[in-house]
Amino acid sequence: MTEVFDPAPLFRPLTLPTFELPNRIVMSAMTREFAPGGILDTAAAEYYARRVEGGAALVITEGTSIGHPVSHHTAKVPHFYGADALAAWKGVVERVHAAGGRIFPQLWHTGLYRLRDETANPDDMNIAPSQVGRFPSRPMTENDIADVIAAFAEAARAAREIGFDGVAIHGAHGYLIDQFLWPRTNRRTDAYGGSAENRVRFGVEVVKAVRAAIGPNFPLLLRISQWKGNLYGQELAKTPAELEELLVPFAEAGVDIFDASMRRFWLPEFDGSPMNLAGWAKKLTGKLTMAVGSVGLEGPLDGIRVSEQSATAVSIDNLRALVEMMDRGDFDLVGVGRNLLANPDWPQIVARGEFERLRPYDPARTAALLEPSLGN
Repeated sequence: MTEVFDPAPLFRPLTLPTFELPNRIVMSAMTREFAPGGILDTAAAEYYARRVEGGAALVITEGTSIGHPVSHHTAKVPHFYGADALAAWKGVVERVHAAGGRIFPQLWHTGLYRLRDETANPDDMNIAPSQVGRFPSRPMTENDIADVIAAFAEAARAAREIGFDGVAIHGAHGYLIDQFLWPRTNRRTDAYGGSAENRVRFGVEVVKAVRAAIGPNFPLLLRISQWKGNLYGQELAKTPAELEELLVPFAEAGVDIFDASMRRFWLPEFDGSPMNLAGWAKKLTGKLTMAVGSVGLEGPLDGIRVSEQSATAVSIDNLRALVEMMDRGDFDLVGVGRNLLANPDWPQIVARGEFERLRPYDPARTAALLEPSLGN
């Protein structure tokens, strides 16, 4: 019989600049393509609210396209610009607030990872810091850089105006901000390329513009990662010193929370320390951090179903490690993805120790997330 663990650290309140969260569990951002034509499906409000009613304190939305012509991943990713799109998001905010939760939009520009043939404007060339390998794109001009920065700022301003509780910026997984950070995709020789100071400049300018648009006390979260797309072995930083060069400028520019996306939250990031990426981000910047990566699951993000036999036991063992790391102060928040897709009331299940109720994550079953039967 698997040893019981105490989930109390997950359910301690946390004070942010303008509100308090009742617990540390966050619905992590997950692209679901809920928006044919860029306008969010009305059923999405219930999808998000159900996770709040199930106990998640904060929702980070699926990635949303900022108002730049080639920011979109596909034509089904929701826009975060335009009257109709913002009205749909306002409805989501109101429903999540009615359920007692808080919500941030994740603002996104995909750069060279844009799936051009699946967008509404496939004739428009992708943009990126540099022309790289098999990805057709054009290097960004200074005007392009200014336009993208302005689009991030305008989206953040809109988020505050329609009632969101903070904003999240996607700076990870090989998308545009991360493309500037990574030497393999940033081969520029101007002020935005070369040294770490230069490679971080674009992202820092985005954060500064967003901070100016939302004001000093509105929470700002930045997603970071070492891995890129399906390149799970890649690293931005091979040492804590290299990571510090990248993260401290973001912290000084106005980031309040670093959302550290990992495949396996329990693995140490660098030799000689048990801390993961979230732990190092907190140590190096002094900011709040969130750990994301296979929380409550037996394996990393790989599309493999957790078996019915192993779902309960493995989840408990996994969560015991999570709680131990949180209790020693490595990170402040926990982002939950697939387990909240399969179990909208996952926080309540964990709080009550009712692990026999856990449904295993099944990609086939969760493909149509707007179906009312999911998670019932």
